[in-house]
Amino acid sequence: MPDSRQHPPAAAAQTLQSVRSLFDIDSDLLVPVFTERDPHVPDIDPAYRFNKDVTLAILAGFTHNRRVMVQGLHGTGKSTHIEQVAARLNWPCVRVNLDGHISRLDLVGKDAIVLREQQQVTEFQEGIVPWSLQRPVALIFDEYDAGRPDVMFVIQRILERDGKFTLLDQNRVITPHPHFRLFATSNTVGLGNLNGMYHGTQVLNHAQIDRWNIVATLNYLPQDEETQIVLARVPAMNDEAGRQLAARMVAVASLTRHGYAAGDLACLMSPRTVITWAENCQIFRDPALAFRLSFLNKCDEAERPMVAEYYQRCFNEELLASQA
Repeated sequence: MPDSRQHPPAAAAQTLQSVRSLFDIDSDLLVPVFTERDPHVPDIDPAYRFNKDVTLAILAGFTHNRRVMVQGLHGTGKSTHIEQVAARLNWPCVRVNLDGHISRLDLVGKDAIVLREQQQVTEFQEGIVPWSLQRPVALIFDEYDAGRPDVMFVIQRILERDGKFTLLDQNRVITPHPHFRLFATSNTVGLGNLNGMYHGTQVLNHAQIDRWNIVATLNYLPQDEETQIVLARVPAMNDEAGRQLAARMVAVASLTRHGYAAGDLACLMSPRTVITWAENCQIFRDPALAFRLSFLNKCDEAERPMVAEYYQRCFNEELLASQA
């Protein structure tokens, strides 16, 4: 993180550009784009495919200073979605992965011993929240529902659009930068680990959840769109044989999701897993071996025969006994 003693930057210049030209979405909306890129601006992934509803929700956060939470199952690209929107807006972006060890001092700041002119002095060093508040930065709280509820109340005030932040250690009140934005991603919307899949998540205070202006849901895409994403991420498969292979892989993933929904499986294949499987296919040149190493070995032994049956249905061949 840059030196907290630096003066916050002045507001950067912005221009209005069309959502249609930036994101290939059928909309007449105009969104602000910074004219210069900052080192904190994410790199653009030209292969990324945007979900229309979620993209418009995120753009509302950037354009109208709304607090946006993106909720959905794992591996759907929630954080990446926010980053890729920010990348096309040239908007600086900082991600903070919340976990049970994140403390108030990490978010707010603490006194630290530093060297100044060959002398040890005690100096307050800002945490990520006050540092971001004073800059044109989109602050993203990843795994928001994994943060400790008592710690999460630190950001209660800044969840309001014009909310100021009080640094008790410094007797200072921070007014947010006009281009500061706040986002979060979560798997459970603060309801806790209801289905047993997301251990470590917390039940969050509903008064805090209520302060998020927009809650968008990003779940798994239709099979055709997911296949296109796999091909975009693994260009070596973008031929006739590769397209057929990718379609079969996505079909297997879809069956695992239906099996999970029906209570037959305790785990499922996310789009991230399918992409990993495709990448491993390029390494091992064997879809069955790559499938075992990418997903099958993560499953409970009692469930592997059923997963092997899903594979057989889609590939018209059985996994070897050693693989299932």
